[in-house]
Amino acid sequence: MKALLFAAGLGTRLRPLTDEKPKALVEINGKTLLQITIEKLVYFGFKDIIVNIHHFADLMIETIEKSKGWGANITISDERNELLETGGGLKKAAWFFDDNEPFLVHNVDVIHDLDLRKLYDFHLQNQALATLAIRKRVTSRYLLFNNDLQLRGWQNIKTGEVKIAKRTQGQLWSFGFSGIHIIDPKIFPLLTENGKFSIINPYLKMAKTELIQGFDHSDSVWIDVGKHESLEEAKAFLI
Repeated sequence: MKALLFAAGLGTRLRPLTDEKPKALVEINGKTLLQITIEKLVYFGFKDIIVNIHHFADLMIETIEKSKGWGANITISDERNELLETGGGLKKAAWFFDDNEPFLVHNVDVIHDLDLRKLYDFHLQNQALATLAIRKRVTSRYLLFNNDLQLRGWQNIKTGEVKIAKRTQGQLWSFGFSGIHIIDPKIFPLLTENGKFSIINPYLKMAKTELIQGFDHSDSVWIDVGKHESLEEAKAFLI
């Protein structure tokens, strides 16, 4: 199975740790976030992985080559010229997913105990265009879902902005997005945006006519290690 690993972020919240290395090479208990994530993906059967790079790109390539990919077949998606964000990064890597099989997209800065194979199988059963791992947590931006956990909107708590993709009867439920999704390659012709863009707005647009499904894993451990205060929590969890 194939996967896209988003590892190009600047890691500004982790300074000074990221002054001389990319966020993906920050270590927890002697392993980089890159190694931790790739080993997890390989464990669940995602062995063909395309990794996007931007910040300290040469160091990323050197590290991957020295490690021989930690058991994975690694391909590089080079974003040195411009950091394309999640939507642009996904679109740039579209060529890699040429087998018509759903693939995993995973952020490098999340530590969790989610069963990725269970997520993948759930996606296949629902035949969604995309399945998003979501959980109940405190955040400033929420995805809004109906009772069947189908994406219906987005909300920014700080600004009060709300985007509704599709009107629905009944209550909408707020979930934080976990930075982990399964996507069907049929999405690529629908990605009409170009250059640098987030995947969230396209998801909202597609949710009007396509199934963008949520997968609630609120009962699992999930840690955003893109910030200092979470590193100690991740260290304890990974012991």
